[in-house]
Amino acid sequence: MRPDKTFFDRLAEVAKAETLPRFRSGLDVVNKDAGGYDPVTEGDRAAETAIRTLIEAEFPDHGILGEEHDSIGLGRDCVWVIDPIDGTRAFISGLPTWGTLIGFQQSGRAVMGMMDQPFTGERYFADGEKAWYQGPDGARQIKTRACTGLGDAVLYTTSPDIFLDDERQRFDAVRARVRLTRYGVDCYAYALLAAGFVDLVIETGLKPYDVGALIPIIEQAGGVVTTWDGGQPEAGGKIIAASSRAVYDEARALLNA
Repeated sequence: MRPDKTFFDRLAEVAKAETLPRFRSGLDVVNKDAGGYDPVTEGDRAAETAIRTLIEAEFPDHGILGEEHDSIGLGRDCVWVIDPIDGTRAFISGLPTWGTLIGFQQSGRAVMGMMDQPFTGERYFADGEKAWYQGPDGARQIKTRACTGLGDAVLYTTSPDIFLDDERQRFDAVRARVRLTRYGVDCYAYALLAAGFVDLVIETGLKPYDVGALIPIIEQAGGVVTTWDGGQPEAGGKIIAASSRAVYDEARALLNA
């Protein structure tokens, strides 16, 4: 059985109760990566625990894949995909471009999802058919921009440093063709793409929980999201998201040249 938006809102609210009071609070940060920097906060862990508790109470037969705690039931038909704070670096830096990602999969495909930004009061949601925005300026259905080609496109990625040497060359080939390139904002860039403000997001090294909630938001707003080689994006990896088929085809050709 699929959940409804009311349940997604409940999940977002219990997560918000754990994340928002800790934002810009000088909280402790733990590095999960001994060979690099992969920060996690008590807000990440507490928010995921709160989300999991509610899912397990309402949908005990569903699986859960999360970033901060062990996954359960990944072979089940219905699986939740959770990133309690996507953009932890932004979170610990006081930048309000992080978000709570709550995705829902059936038979291995992402079909519903929510990105909640508690500080700005914005919520992006895919209900299985359409994508929606709710925020301080009201609520409305959202659609991607009908961009006709790279020359008119706005491109985002988290940072050029995320790419390996060969990947960087391919990314740079796309970047050289677009109208504007901006960096940062993590999940927020994908939400802006769905809302019609960004035309292209290209990233690499993503985990399933980084994209699980965003896939249906983009697709149900009229966009395209796949791996660089055109595969299904649910497993993460090298991801390209585009506002239109024209932009997607042109960018993918350069990424795979």
